Amino acid sequence: MKTLNLLGSTGSIGKQTLDVARAHGYKIEALAAYSDVECIEAQIREFKPRYAALVDEKAAKDLKTRVSDLNVTVLSGLEGVSFCGSQADGEITLNSVVGMAGLKPTLDAVNAGKTIALANKETLVAGGHLVTEAAKKNGVAILPVDSEHSAIFQCLLGKPANKALKRIILTASGGPFFGKTKEELANVTLEDALKHPSWSMGQKITIDSATMFNKGLELIEAVWLFDVDADMIDIVVHRESIVHSLVEYDDNSVIAQLGHPDMRLPIQFAITYPERYPSPEKQLDLWEVGNLSFYKPDYENFPCMDICRNAIKKGGLYPAAVNCANEEANLLFRQGKISFNQIPEFISLASECVSDKKDFTLQDVLDTDVLMREKVRQLASK
Repeated sequence: MKTLNLLGSTGSIGKQTLDVARAHGYKIEALAAYSDVECIEAQIREFKPRYAALVDEKAAKDLKTRVSDLNVTVLSGLEGVSFCGSQADGEITLNSVVGMAGLKPTLDAVNAGKTIALANKETLVAGGHLVTEAAKKNGVAILPVDSEHSAIFQCLLGKPANKALKRIILTASGGPFFGKTKEELANVTLEDALKHPSWSMGQKITIDSATMFNKGLELIEAVWLFDVDADMIDIVVHRESIVHSLVEYDDNSVIAQLGHPDMRLPIQFAITYPERYPSPEKQLDLWEVGNLSFYKPDYENFPCMDICRNAIKKGGLYPAAVNCANEEANLLFRQGKISFNQIPEFISLASECVSDKKDFTLQDVLDTDVLMREKVRQLASK
């Protein structure tokens, strides 16, 4: 019987994780989210965790009143979320918190010796060696939840003992603006950008997919997860979202993981690894799928992929800088304050101001976050 601490329980990944827990009877020890009181109350009443937390203080106070008839301790703030991930009794902490807010809870859970099922890209993008070194020190496994990284992880199982890996190939759906030019992207709206062709996700991640920044984040994350150089990672646009990623070995054999675009499979595999169990995902019927298409990425009109690749090659705080600048630019676009094409423009300009420090601390990352957000807001005000 697996026991889980679930961070980000009211989001898309969190809800699908609870689908998996419901199907297999997993015990939920802790639930944490941002502010959705009604959703987390329903989750608490169904799964009966010992701890729950909301980042928003007012919402947490409301939740405490609502569930006063239950044996659950309600916490608040980011510290409450970190407590749920690190101090609750779940053997696995699944972190699906969106953005930089997920970094500290992951580090705290790693230092507490929890197995990490990671759906928060920013943990490794911004934290990099801080997270991986802490995981090695504490003997903690970091298991990927992203469909692409789960696919790579699965393709590498049974890998030869020698370093036979030649290339990792990340697949990308291409988002809602596949084939469009910068001129055509200049006036796209938030509503346009939220029409993802394959996946149902929150607004922030959906906009990242539209700009292709999400694929840049996945490239950086893959560098840390699989201990490879950025030049060993290619990106291919695959519109059907059936092939979730591939690996190529030195003998030019290519192994792929396929499945319908359903996040419950990678979520479940991260929880059940190394075992496999029946999944709620629909069985793949290749006759029904028919054709699989692949295209070269459009780096000219979607420069965020190269921005991220260059950042991880520079190292140090550059990946954190582009990530934090993107979070602010993404938010400003969703608020209608900047255009779609200004997102990569402002990320590039803001990240030029980052400190060229190679050996950094968590505080350096947090300071970089503040600096990048300020720089992007200054650019937007002009």
